[in-house]
Amino acid sequence: MTLQTPSSRDNNFKVYFGSTLLFLGMTLSLFVICPLVVLAIVLPFRMRYRIAGLWVKWVLWLAKVCCGIDYQVEGMEHIDPSRTSIVLSKHQSAWETLAYREFLPMHSVLLKQSLLWLPIWGWAMAMLKPIAIDRKNQRAALRKLLDKGGESLKSGLWVLIFPEGTRTAPGESKKFSAGGALLAQQSGYPVVPIAHNAGVYWPRYSFLKYPGTIKVKIGPPIESKGRKAAEINAEAEAWISDAMKEIGN
Repeated sequence: MTLQTPSSRDNNFKVYFGSTLLFLGMTLSLFVICPLVVLAIVLPFRMRYRIAGLWVKWVLWLAKVCCGIDYQVEGMEHIDPSRTSIVLSKHQSAWETLAYREFLPMHSVLLKQSLLWLPIWGWAMAMLKPIAIDRKNQRAALRKLLDKGGESLKSGLWVLIFPEGTRTAPGESKKFSAGGALLAQQSGYPVVPIAHNAGVYWPRYSFLKYPGTIKVKIGPPIESKGRKAAEINAEAEAWISDAMKEIGN
């Protein structure tokens, strides 16, 4: 299979125009939805999460209408909302950080602390119980992940982690960090691996978005009770690697 990348496609007027409409629609709507999320601090967390979810639905609709980006999810039978889990996912773009809120149970995401300092978006994100860490202090970051991640899981929130740590280009991969697997080992909650090829259509660090259907593949839960973090991590990494080969990117 030939690896499809944005650089191999024509950047025609339709691509530029659609990407511009998506950018404007996303940006302008932030000035409406983010203040609502912040003001909703007086409401139950579930309500704040639902309000933020309206923006996600809007962005996904814009992506489909303006840029021709749709998505298909395989393996939803592996998602049991009644069984709180840790998600270890491939990370290629900003798309998955949004779209996962549409089809995964309510979750807390591991992210850089500096993102919460961003005006408007960061303030709203801070209302959604993220696990914000300072990557420059790895020891403190791991401790916070284990402490806050454990609290989230016990409260019924899933925890979303991108173990590669940063976005990778289609066809590339980075070694998984052990934080998510350590959380699984310590807490005993299962790990759900997810692979996708969003970077082909919603590239990292790129203004342009390209038409196509993003493929998302969800794997069966990986049990963690009585297992070492290294074993859990290796199984999740191997599953995602194999799934990425099946997807083709």
